[in-house]
Amino acid sequence: MSPIRSGVPGSRGTAHDSGVSVAARLEVFDLPAAPPAPARRVSFVVPAFNEAKTILEVLDRVDALPLDKQVVVVDDGSWDGTAELLDRWAAAGPDRLVVHQPNRGKGAAIRAAIPLVDGEVVVVQDADGEYDPADVPTLVEPIVRGVADVVYGSRLSGGRPQRAYLFWHLVGNRALSLLTNILFNTTLSDMETGYKAFRADVLRSLDLTQDDFAIEPEITGEVCARKLRIYEVPIAYYGRTYAEGKKITWRDGLKAVRTLVAVRLRG
Repeated sequence: MSPIRSGVPGSRGTAHDSGVSVAARLEVFDLPAAPPAPARRVSFVVPAFNEAKTILEVLDRVDALPLDKQVVVVDDGSWDGTAELLDRWAAAGPDRLVVHQPNRGKGAAIRAAIPLVDGEVVVVQDADGEYDPADVPTLVEPIVRGVADVVYGSRLSGGRPQRAYLFWHLVGNRALSLLTNILFNTTLSDMETGYKAFRADVLRSLDLTQDDFAIEPEITGEVCARKLRIYEVPIAYYGRTYAEGKKITWRDGLKAVRTLVAVRLRG
């Protein structure tokens, strides 16, 4: 390791010498130590459709996070027992809201939850177990620091566990991300990620109309068109196969293209 100057003329040292703390070195440099990031209340929006096998584990993981939080789950017409599980879950603790609606799609579920959030930061949390709530503190950190309006959890930037499967989904995702970058002059690596965090006021301001999975490209198009401050952080991804319950298909990819172009054209 290269030596670190102590700031005193004629003296040199290393990171291991004399037990001098980082705070002391900052004092010698006359640099103030960075203050701790201020706390922010985080609202989780959880759209759920027939996720009885995974929903309670996901909610338990969210509940274990050391955050001031609210959880709003929208049951999108489930018929596999998800609705009953959610009602018992909501009755067992504070800051838990459940909305039941007929099956209309992920986008409709997210839009139904937005008026109910009371946090300063909003995280969209899928109910299927593909995204790990342990990544949420990292996901919201750029917003808490005040440098980001929106943060995307990227499955494609490396550094976190990723399930290796479904080659054509990877190709489709990269193609959609490339189209997004061309249309909006940005550098997103994973525009279709289901893990997104927002300043609450920013999310409320978006013009969202899509009911199904097209909500993802619509959100991306909206935040890019408005030139909001977007950051990406690497996240883990525990993807499911179709046999395990995955729902998105190639048809949703085609609709994503149309949605991105439509948002770009409407300006």
